[in-house]
Amino acid sequence: RLCAGEAPSLSYQELKDLKKTSVLHIDVRERWEIDRFGRIPASINIPLGELVEALQMDPTEFKEQYNQKMPSKSDPVVFSCLAGKRSKQALSFAMSLGFS
Repeated sequence: RLCAGEAPSLSYQELKDLKKTSVLHIDVRERWEIDRFGRIPASINIPLGELVEALQMDPTEFKEQYNQKMPSKSDPVVFSCLAGKRSKQALSFAMSLGFS
């Protein structure tokens, strides 16, 4: 399941369409899940337990750690996980930090 601010749940096709734009796709699964089930193309992996810290990093540190420009509070971001529970938590965390 996928979550986005304005649409709590996205279909696979909606995600594919969004990824044609400048959306940042953050996969909040654990690293062992990425190893076991595979990486989602054009996504970055930030396990849920690291997300709050990551979203508060200095932009230079974020770029070094995740090889991706840190999103601004207004940039479009999509979170995904295996079943949808963690992506909803990730959305809550991001919103509590001021992301829209």
